[in-house]
Order: sequence, then structure tokens, then C-alpha cells
Amino acid sequence: MSDLDLNSLLGTEDDEGRSRRRARGSGKRGGNRRRRRRRNRGGFIAPLLAFVVLAGIIGGGGYYGYLWVSDALVPDDYTGQGTGEVIVEIKDGQSASEVAEELVRLGVVASARAFSTAIGNAGKSGSLQPGQYKMRKKMAAADAVAMLSPENKLLAKVGVKEGLRLSDTLTTLAKATGKPAKGFAAAAKDTADLDLPSYAKGKLEGYAFPATYEFPPNATPAQILGTMVKRFNQTADEVDLEGGAKALGRKPQDIVVIASIIQAEAGRFEDMPKIARVIYNRLDRDPEMKLEMDSTVMYALNKYRTAATIAETKTKSRYNTYMYLGLPPGPISNPGQHAIEAALNPAKGDWLYFVATDPNSRVTKFATTEAERQALLAEYKRNGG
Repeated sequence: MSDLDLNSLLGTEDDEGRSRRRARGSGKRGGNRRRRRRRNRGGFIAPLLAFVVLAGIIGGGGYYGYLWVSDALVPDDYTGQGTGEVIVEIKDGQSASEVAEELVRLGVVASARAFSTAIGNAGKSGSLQPGQYKMRKKMAAADAVAMLSPENKLLAKVGVKEGLRLSDTLTTLAKATGKPAKGFAAAAKDTADLDLPSYAKGKLEGYAFPATYEFPPNATPAQILGTMVKRFNQTADEVDLEGGAKALGRKPQDIVVIASIIQAEAGRFEDMPKIARVIYNRLDRDPEMKLEMDSTVMYALNKYRTAATIAETKTKSRYNTYMYLGLPPGPISNPGQHAIEAALNPAKGDWLYFVATDPNSRVTKFATTEAERQALLAEYKRNGG
């Protein structure tokens, strides 16, 4: 590139040309030339310095802007596993975002966004289970998510045995849950909201299904009993209780009553269908035979022995099957599924009697004639009965 081209780009061509012309005409103008040259150099440096300063300001602003954006994107969160104790309840149908808001309200996590992010990262947004959980305040969101796992739910585990009378069932529930017995007694009487089947006729005896349950600490006695009735209804549907009763020419309530007697009389599951057959053979005999079940007499007298005395068989209660024909007016216990199935599917046979010949081993033997029954009674006495 020529000097002329360079000068033209730098914007100095005219000044230097004029300076040369002035130098030929006057010595004084040479001093002006040097001053202008210095001014031109300063004019180039000043914009450069301004650019450097502006770049620094923009760069610094970008850095602090980055810090502000990063702080805005990272939600508030606590660190550590927290302190103290708080009970958190997740209600049925609550979403993860609703749970997050509740945790913030209770002081468990610092922000709903921190919890939502943590539960999303853990892949558990759709797996929160209803129930109560013991947690801590000011927890890291990730730790809060971990504590909301099913194994950490607060539950009262209650095992209700098959064949318990309702009064004993209520006592078991009160002890296991720590709730007042009178609350269960009141709920057992006011059955309108328990969803009992119509054939229960408003009576809970026989329909508080025996099983192992897990109840949240805040469950009321009515809710607990309602859960047990719900379990009975599910079992009744599974075994087609109403259809099976119709096939046997019986009412659904009859099946529950028979099942309750089977449950009270049987020592082993395998004997249940045979005991059911004895009951049906007596009821269907012409003329009909009295059931003469000691368990019904014991229920009438609120006693718990396996054999009734002659005096006890004289009680006037309608539950005394030594005195009255047919089934007692209601169930005498809460039967389990095996007993209900046995009542619906009696074994084939012509037995009219059964005797628990060995109380220790719970062996039950069956007889068709009175002579056979007497022989079994003698064996029972020899075995300490």
C-alpha cells in the first residue's frame, strides 16, 4: 500500500500536505504542525480508552448479571437433615406441588420449587402415598423427598384374629391404636356410615372382618371399623357370598351366621367344610334337628369355654341352639375367609355330629349315629376333656 493510501485511511493526508506547503512559506507554521500532530495522537488514544472502560463496565455487568440470574434460577433450599419434629399428612389425591406448598407452610423445606425440583430429580412426583409422616423442620429438599417414602409412613399395625367376638375385637383395636374403648363402642352402635351390607340389618357382629390392618394415627374409630367392613364386602364379592347363598337356598345372612359358628367350633381349617356339612344336615333334616352348638350357648352367656354344662343349656337366650330350632338370630363371631368359604362349600357326607376328641391337638372327629357320637365323647373324656 502507498503512503498516500495509508495516509488517506488515517485521515492525515491533507494535514501533512498542507504542513509541507506551510513549511515552505513560513518557519512559524512549523510549530503549529508539531502541536497538531500531538493533538491527533491524543484524539486516537481517548476513544480507545473509552472503549476499554466501556468493555469493562459491560463485562462486570455481565458477570454480576450472571450471578443474579443464577441465584434466581437456583431455588431457596436448606442444607442438612433438619431439626425438631413435625407430622406431615399427605391426603388422598394431593399432587406433588400441593404437598410442596404444605411442606413450606410447616417449615420443612425452604421453598416449594426446591422440593418440586428434588422430587422430579428423584423420579417420585407420581409416587407419593397418602398417609402421615414424621419429618423435621428446615430439611434439605432432597432429604425431605427421601423421608416421604412408604416405609416411613406412621401407621398403627393391628392384627385382628379370626373368630373374635365383636366385643373382643373392639378391645383389641383400642389397645393397638391407643384410642378410647368407648369411642369404638359408640362407633359399633352407630353403624349408619359403616357401609354394612343390607343383610347385616345394621349389626356389626360378624362383619368386622379379621385381618392385619395398618391405620394412620389420626383414623377415628368409625373410620377403622369402616375399613374392616369394607374388607368384609370385598371378601364377600370375591367368594360370591350372595350367589352362593342363593344356590344353597339360604339368605346371605344365614351364610355369615353359619360361618361364625364354623369359625368358633373348628380347631383346624381342614375340618371347616365337614362342620358346615353337619350344620346343613341338621337344618335340612326332616324333622329338623336342633343345632345344639356349645359355642352359641357360650356367646349367649358371654363365656369362653368349649363345652356347655347341662344348666347352661337351659338359658332362655335365642342364641341357645339347645333350646331353639334353626340358626341363632345373628353371627356369634367375626369369621374369616376360610369359614365363609366352608359355609358356601360344605363337604359331602351324612354326618350329624362332631366332637373335638383331643383338645390339645384340636382334632375333630365326625359321626353319623348317636352310638358313634357317644364313642367320640368317651374318647374326648379319656383325653382330658
